[in-house]
Amino acid sequence: MDPTTLVSKDRLYPVYVWQLPVRFYHWINALSIVVLAITGYVIGDPPAIQSATEAAFSYWFGTIRIIHFIAAYVFFFNFIIRIYWGFAGNRFADWRNFIPYTKKHWSDMWDVVKVDIFQVVSKENPRLGHNALASFTYFLTFLAFLVQVLTGFGLYSAMSASWLASLFTWVPPLFGGDLTLRYIHHLFMWFFILFAVVHVYLVFYHDYIERNGVTSSMIGGWKFQEEGKVEGEKELEK
Repeated sequence: MDPTTLVSKDRLYPVYVWQLPVRFYHWINALSIVVLAITGYVIGDPPAIQSATEAAFSYWFGTIRIIHFIAAYVFFFNFIIRIYWGFAGNRFADWRNFIPYTKKHWSDMWDVVKVDIFQVVSKENPRLGHNALASFTYFLTFLAFLVQVLTGFGLYSAMSASWLASLFTWVPPLFGGDLTLRYIHHLFMWFFILFAVVHVYLVFYHDYIERNGVTSSMIGGWKFQEEGKVEGEKELEK
Protein backbone atom coordinates (compact mmCIF):
# COMPACT_ATOMS: atom_id res chain seq x y z
CA MET A 1 0.00 0.00 0.00
CA ASP A 2 1.22 3.50 -0.82
CA PRO A 3 1.77 5.34 2.50
CA THR A 4 0.35 8.52 0.97
CA THR A 5 -3.09 6.86 1.12
CA LEU A 6 -2.91 6.47 4.89
CA VAL A 7 -4.53 9.00 7.19
CA SER A 8 -3.80 8.72 10.91
CA LYS A 9 -5.88 10.06 13.78
CA ASP A 10 -3.05 12.52 14.44
CA ARG A 11 -3.32 13.83 10.88
CA LEU A 12 0.26 12.96 9.98
CA TYR A 13 1.30 13.25 6.37
CA PRO A 14 3.81 10.72 4.96
CA VAL A 15 6.77 12.17 3.06
CA TYR A 16 9.30 10.14 1.10
CA VAL A 17 12.61 11.24 2.63
CA TRP A 18 15.31 8.56 2.23
CA GLN A 19 15.71 7.40 -1.34
CA LEU A 20 16.71 3.81 -2.08
CA PRO A 21 20.44 4.55 -2.66
CA VAL A 22 20.66 6.28 0.74
CA ARG A 23 19.02 3.32 2.47
CA PHE A 24 21.28 0.84 0.66
CA TYR A 25 24.31 2.92 1.63
CA HIS A 26 23.26 3.02 5.28
CA TRP A 27 22.84 -0.74 5.72
CA ILE A 28 25.81 -1.75 3.58
CA ASN A 29 27.94 0.74 5.50
CA ALA A 30 26.70 -0.58 8.85
CA LEU A 31 27.41 -4.19 7.89
CA SER A 32 30.84 -3.29 6.50
CA ILE A 33 31.83 -1.46 9.69
CA VAL A 34 30.74 -4.40 11.87
CA VAL A 35 32.76 -6.86 9.77
CA LEU A 36 35.77 -4.52 9.59
CA ALA A 37 35.73 -3.85 13.35
CA ILE A 38 35.53 -7.54 14.29
CA THR A 39 38.14 -8.74 11.81
CA GLY A 40 40.34 -5.69 12.44
CA TYR A 41 40.35 -6.36 16.17
CA VAL A 42 41.42 -9.96 15.57
CA ILE A 43 44.12 -8.86 13.12
CA GLY A 44 45.44 -6.32 15.63
CA ASP A 45 45.55 -8.84 18.49
CA PRO A 46 45.32 -12.37 17.03
CA PRO A 47 44.58 -15.14 19.55
CA ALA A 48 46.83 -18.19 19.67
CA ILE A 49 44.60 -20.86 18.18
CA GLN A 50 45.93 -24.32 17.45
CA SER A 51 44.00 -26.94 15.58
CA ALA A 52 44.61 -30.62 14.92
CA THR A 53 42.28 -30.64 11.93
CA GLU A 54 43.17 -30.75 8.25
CA ALA A 55 45.72 -28.05 7.37
CA ALA A 56 43.39 -26.57 4.75
CA PHE A 57 40.97 -25.71 7.57
CA SER A 58 43.67 -24.27 9.82
CA TYR A 59 44.30 -21.15 7.73
CA TRP A 60 41.90 -19.18 9.88
CA PHE A 61 43.98 -16.01 10.17
CA GLY A 62 44.37 -15.76 6.41
CA THR A 63 40.59 -16.11 6.10
CA ILE A 64 40.09 -13.30 8.61
CA ARG A 65 42.42 -11.07 6.61
CA ILE A 66 40.66 -11.85 3.32
CA ILE A 67 37.27 -11.03 4.86
CA HIS A 68 38.71 -7.75 6.18
CA PHE A 69 40.09 -6.81 2.74
CA ILE A 70 36.83 -7.65 0.95
CA ALA A 71 34.81 -5.62 3.47
CA ALA A 72 37.27 -2.74 2.98
CA TYR A 73 36.62 -2.70 -0.76
CA VAL A 74 32.85 -2.77 -0.18
CA PHE A 75 33.20 0.06 2.36
CA PHE A 76 35.32 2.13 -0.04
CA PHE A 77 33.07 1.89 -3.10
CA ASN A 78 29.93 2.32 -1.00
CA PHE A 79 31.46 5.54 0.37
CA ILE A 80 32.22 6.77 -3.16
CA ILE A 81 28.62 6.15 -4.22
CA ARG A 82 27.32 8.08 -1.19
CA ILE A 83 29.52 11.06 -2.07
CA TYR A 84 28.09 10.99 -5.60
CA TRP A 85 24.55 10.80 -4.21
CA GLY A 86 25.24 13.91 -2.16
CA PHE A 87 25.10 15.75 -5.50
CA ALA A 88 22.56 13.59 -7.37
CA GLY A 89 20.02 12.78 -4.65
CA ASN A 90 17.05 14.68 -3.28
CA ARG A 91 17.43 17.62 -0.91
CA PHE A 92 17.59 15.38 2.16
CA ALA A 93 20.69 13.67 0.75
CA ASP A 94 22.31 16.92 -0.43
CA TRP A 95 25.91 17.42 0.75
CA ARG A 96 25.11 20.96 1.92
CA ASN A 97 23.01 19.53 4.76
CA PHE A 98 26.13 18.17 6.44
CA ILE A 99 28.37 21.24 6.57
CA PRO A 100 27.43 23.97 9.10
CA TYR A 101 28.23 26.97 6.96
CA THR A 102 25.30 29.09 8.19
CA LYS A 103 24.54 30.68 11.55
CA LYS A 104 21.14 28.97 11.61
CA HIS A 105 22.78 25.54 11.33
CA TRP A 106 24.85 26.23 14.45
CA SER A 107 21.78 27.55 16.25
CA ASP A 108 19.80 24.45 15.29
CA MET A 109 22.64 22.25 16.57
CA TRP A 110 22.44 23.92 19.96
CA ASP A 111 18.69 23.30 20.03
CA VAL A 112 19.28 19.60 19.42
CA VAL A 113 21.92 19.49 22.16
CA LYS A 114 19.38 20.94 24.60
CA VAL A 115 16.93 18.18 23.66
CA ASP A 116 19.41 15.28 23.65
CA ILE A 117 21.51 16.19 26.70
CA PHE A 118 19.51 18.61 28.84
CA GLN A 119 16.17 16.91 28.08
CA VAL A 120 14.51 20.19 27.11
CA VAL A 121 11.15 19.71 25.43
CA SER A 122 11.32 21.21 21.95
CA LYS A 123 8.37 23.15 20.59
CA GLU A 124 9.73 22.96 17.06
CA ASN A 125 8.26 20.57 14.52
CA PRO A 126 10.87 17.78 14.01
CA ARG A 127 12.89 18.10 10.82
CA LEU A 128 12.15 15.44 8.26
CA GLY A 129 15.78 14.92 7.28
CA HIS A 130 18.75 14.68 9.62
CA ASN A 131 18.64 17.22 12.39
CA ALA A 132 21.43 19.82 12.42
CA LEU A 133 23.58 18.04 15.00
CA ALA A 134 23.20 14.64 13.35
CA SER A 135 24.11 15.98 9.92
CA PHE A 136 27.26 17.65 11.28
CA THR A 137 28.17 14.45 13.13
CA TYR A 138 27.83 12.50 9.89
CA PHE A 139 30.13 15.01 8.22
CA LEU A 140 32.73 14.23 10.89
CA THR A 141 32.24 10.51 10.30
CA PHE A 142 32.81 11.09 6.58
CA LEU A 143 36.18 12.60 7.50
CA ALA A 144 36.83 9.57 9.71
CA PHE A 145 35.88 7.33 6.77
CA LEU A 146 38.50 9.13 4.72
CA VAL A 147 41.16 8.56 7.38
CA GLN A 148 40.30 4.86 7.58
CA VAL A 149 40.45 4.50 3.80
CA LEU A 150 43.83 6.24 3.63
CA THR A 151 45.39 4.35 6.53
CA GLY A 152 43.83 1.00 5.64
CA PHE A 153 44.74 0.99 1.97
CA GLY A 154 48.08 2.55 2.85
CA LEU A 155 48.86 -0.52 4.95
CA TYR A 156 47.44 -2.82 2.29
CA SER A 157 49.54 -1.24 -0.49
CA ALA A 158 52.72 -2.93 0.80
CA MET A 159 51.28 -6.41 0.30
CA SER A 160 48.93 -6.04 -2.66
CA ALA A 161 49.55 -5.72 -6.37
CA SER A 162 46.05 -4.44 -7.12
CA TRP A 163 45.70 -1.14 -8.95
CA LEU A 164 43.57 0.37 -6.20
CA ALA A 165 46.02 -0.42 -3.40
CA SER A 166 48.90 0.90 -5.49
CA LEU A 167 47.24 4.34 -5.48
CA PHE A 168 47.97 4.57 -1.73
CA THR A 169 51.70 3.78 -1.67
CA TRP A 170 52.40 7.43 -0.75
CA VAL A 171 50.42 7.18 2.50
CA PRO A 172 52.86 5.25 4.80
CA PRO A 173 55.76 7.71 4.24
CA LEU A 174 53.39 10.63 4.85
CA PHE A 175 52.41 9.24 8.26
CA GLY A 176 55.93 8.22 9.21
CA GLY A 177 55.72 4.52 8.44
CA ASP A 178 53.47 1.52 9.00
CA LEU A 179 53.67 1.56 12.80
CA THR A 180 52.05 4.99 13.10
CA LEU A 181 49.59 4.06 10.37
CA ARG A 182 48.48 0.94 12.25
CA TYR A 183 48.03 2.93 15.45
CA ILE A 184 45.83 5.54 13.76
CA HIS A 185 43.84 2.87 11.93
CA HIS A 186 43.24 0.97 15.18
CA LEU A 187 42.32 4.14 17.09
CA PHE A 188 39.69 5.13 14.55
CA MET A 189 38.18 1.65 14.80
CA TRP A 190 37.22 2.50 18.39
CA PHE A 191 35.80 5.82 17.21
CA PHE A 192 33.38 3.92 14.95
CA ILE A 193 32.43 1.51 17.73
CA LEU A 194 31.65 4.43 20.07
CA PHE A 195 29.78 6.25 17.30
CA ALA A 196 27.63 3.16 16.62
CA VAL A 197 26.59 2.88 20.28
CA VAL A 198 25.63 6.58 20.53
CA HIS A 199 23.96 6.50 17.10
CA VAL A 200 21.68 3.56 17.95
CA TYR A 201 20.71 5.14 21.28
CA LEU A 202 19.84 8.52 19.70
CA VAL A 203 17.89 6.92 16.86
CA PHE A 204 15.57 5.16 19.30
CA TYR A 205 15.45 8.22 21.57
CA HIS A 206 14.37 10.53 18.75
CA ASP A 207 11.96 7.90 17.47
CA TYR A 208 10.29 8.00 20.88
CA ILE A 209 10.13 11.78 21.35
CA GLU A 210 9.36 12.75 17.74
CA ARG A 211 7.14 9.82 16.76
CA ASN A 212 7.55 10.49 13.06
CA GLY A 213 9.08 7.21 11.91
CA VAL A 214 12.78 7.88 12.47
CA THR A 215 13.69 4.18 12.85
CA SER A 216 11.41 2.68 10.22
CA SER A 217 12.29 5.39 7.67
CA MET A 218 15.70 3.85 7.02
CA ILE A 219 13.88 0.71 5.88
CA GLY A 220 10.93 2.08 3.94
CA GLY A 221 12.11 5.65 3.26
CA TRP A 222 9.00 7.37 4.65
CA LYS A 223 8.77 9.77 7.59
CA PHE A 224 5.74 11.63 8.88
CA GLN A 225 4.99 15.28 9.45
CA GLU A 226 1.96 17.05 10.88
CA GLU A 227 -0.43 18.11 8.17
CA GLY A 228 0.10 21.78 7.38
CA LYS A 229 3.70 21.63 8.57
CA VAL A 230 5.12 19.43 5.84
CA GLU A 231 8.65 20.49 5.02
CA GLY A 232 8.67 21.60 1.39
CA GLU A 233 6.87 19.68 -1.31
CA LYS A 234 4.69 16.68 -0.56
CA GLU A 235 6.32 14.67 -3.32
CA LEU A 236 10.09 14.63 -2.97
CA GLU A 237 10.98 11.70 -5.21
CA LYS A 238 13.12 12.47 -8.22
